[in-house]
Amino acid sequence: MIKLYETGVYLVDGTELVTDPAAFAQKYGSVSREEATQGTMAYSVIAAHNTAGDMDNLKLKFDSMTSHDITYVGIIQTARASGMKEFPMPYVLTNCHNSLCAVGGTINEDDHKFALSAAKKYGGIYVPTNMANIHSYNREAMAGCGRMILGSDSHTRYGALGCMGVGEGGGELAKQLVGRTYDFARPGVVAIYLTGAPKPGVGPHDIALSIVGAVYKNGYVKNKVMEFVGPGIANLPIEYRNAIDVMTTETTCWSSLWVTDEETKTYYVRHGRPEAYKKMEPKNVAWYDGCVYIDLSTVECTIAMPMHPSNTFTIHELQANAADILHQVQEEANKQIRGARMDLMSKLHSDGSIWVDQGELAGCSGGTFDNIVAAADILRGRSCGNGTFSLSIYPGSMPAYAELVKTGRIADLVSAGAIIRECFCGPCFGAGDCPANGEFSIRHTTRNFPNREGSKPGEGQMSAVALMDARSIAATAANGGRLTAASDLDVEYTRPDYNYEAGIYEKRVYNGWGKADPDAELKFGPNIKDWPEMPALTDDLLVRVCSYITDPVTTTDELIPSGETSSYRSNPERLSEFALFRRDPEYVGRSKVMRQIERDREAGKALPKEIMDVYAALDAAGIANDPKNTDVGSTIFANMPGDGSAREQAASCQRVMGASANFAKAYATKRYRSNCINWGMTPFLVENPEVFALGDYIFVPGVRKAVLENRDSFPAYAVKPDGTVTEFKVSTGKLTEAERQIIADGCLINYYRNN
Repeated sequence: MIKLYETGVYLVDGTELVTDPAAFAQKYGSVSREEATQGTMAYSVIAAHNTAGDMDNLKLKFDSMTSHDITYVGIIQTARASGMKEFPMPYVLTNCHNSLCAVGGTINEDDHKFALSAAKKYGGIYVPTNMANIHSYNREAMAGCGRMILGSDSHTRYGALGCMGVGEGGGELAKQLVGRTYDFARPGVVAIYLTGAPKPGVGPHDIALSIVGAVYKNGYVKNKVMEFVGPGIANLPIEYRNAIDVMTTETTCWSSLWVTDEETKTYYVRHGRPEAYKKMEPKNVAWYDGCVYIDLSTVECTIAMPMHPSNTFTIHELQANAADILHQVQEEANKQIRGARMDLMSKLHSDGSIWVDQGELAGCSGGTFDNIVAAADILRGRSCGNGTFSLSIYPGSMPAYAELVKTGRIADLVSAGAIIRECFCGPCFGAGDCPANGEFSIRHTTRNFPNREGSKPGEGQMSAVALMDARSIAATAANGGRLTAASDLDVEYTRPDYNYEAGIYEKRVYNGWGKADPDAELKFGPNIKDWPEMPALTDDLLVRVCSYITDPVTTTDELIPSGETSSYRSNPERLSEFALFRRDPEYVGRSKVMRQIERDREAGKALPKEIMDVYAALDAAGIANDPKNTDVGSTIFANMPGDGSAREQAASCQRVMGASANFAKAYATKRYRSNCINWGMTPFLVENPEVFALGDYIFVPGVRKAVLENRDSFPAYAVKPDGTVTEFKVSTGKLTEAERQIIADGCLINYYRNN
């Protein structure tokens, strides 16, 4: 049972939930709501990192940061251009996203060598390729109770270890590198109250997907902290908790935090860092803005069908209604896809069984020691078969891999026909084990967004991904690919002792924290380019709508595809050529035209007739304008853009391609909105987007002044090809003083140069 409380709740002594204010006042009347709000664990941790005197408007500094090889080059380049001389805190650079994606020749390894040279020059921590995925390393070596870690990956979540992880775009990390703060209105906190214990065969992904399915669509925890409390926590091993926690990202929450106990303490002791542990729990009385109540004993083996982690069904529910659900999911998916079509109905056999083609256990969620041990317990003495179905396993770190070898679990898995891969995040974002055309893959990874498995519908390629727990994937493998819930098998699960071998990292990881060498030279490969110059915001703005997306939610993977595309992440101009190319292949061509018009305008050339016709229409409507001093750019509209990855390229690629703004009814995540701001794109909000369409122009007079004054709303004008002009209102939502100036200056780099 999962229940969402309609109102806030008091938590008393860590176990008693009280929803009636009158009943609470009668029993605990001496505690005010404000005092109770300060009783959460999150409040205390945030307060300890807030450099402002105001707890409603935070200015946070973090204990450490982390980035992987899709993001760190751009962040370091931004910080260098902004005046950084050395890393002011431990900064972990991992190489787990592009280690197998060899598109472009040497450019991936060139970036890795750049990161090593940066770690030496600026005093960073460099984790070589295939040693660990980003979050496994940070759990093992960097997390600590009461600490806060900022990462340029959306799944920066270490809450189960008492450490608040925040995933953000690269601009926010660059701010920390130049001594600035992370500015944010204090988030609400929602209690995730756990009771009971999971049934045999039910794993952490089953719990996590059930939570995502319950809270994603209604935005129950959006931009809030999920605080895990309740007696059920004691029934979960620490790696089980870690695997649930990393999936909190898919709820669109801001961060997470768990009560800590002896299980947590054992984790830190085992990893040679006993000083990183301290007991964490809410105060005797704590107020939460909401509560998700979960009886763990009622959770069933679960599957998230394409194309989102919230599209959840129990496996038994799917099996009982296979034809209806497969057809429904297939049709909904095909509405989002351009090009090839998804065919899930072909996976339904005449006897009513569902057959899949591939299984994957990988990364920060699926590659944990406990998950792989459970898979080995299920597959011991069994076979994956010699048909279509294949099973690949990516351990999260080399210390975990070494222990799996020592305990014999790798032998069990290999003997059953599984393939053991590197410590690599690839299957999670489309850079490893892409299924064949038409295949159906089940994965214990974090996401199953459109084309996240690596297919290219525009080129006739389409495969599908569902998310499942490692246990049910192993059970399916034991049946040769026939979809099977792990709870349907009689398995004796083991829990071997885990002995962490710190020397594996000590021999290979370069730890330069506190040892910056200013004389060390950065190593630049031919694909590593500086950011191009970004123009400041002019008094007025004229943009053409170069993409108009009406999907309920648009993911960052649709704005800039992951997978092989990411090989070009260190070359802003080249990477920008891939902006929206799977969702709207014509976007780049349209936007390039506008970018060239602006470049010509800045060079003093005459504006083309189409633009002058727009100004003539504005003149005819009596709207003052100044073509010589108005920035001309492109824009996109999407109902709710930015769900998913923290990759700043989702915004920076649009900016490099000439975009000056986004228009949206809402922004899916804070991190995407922040990325737009940090790259100088005004994040407009609009209530009636039907007033403009693809190809229309939008004129926003006085935009610079409106942004700097953070006006509640101000006028904009849609100009149709026939010259019709329609006024509508826009706003930017609440902006901090720094955010306003960043937009006005044109981007974060310009802001630091000017300030």
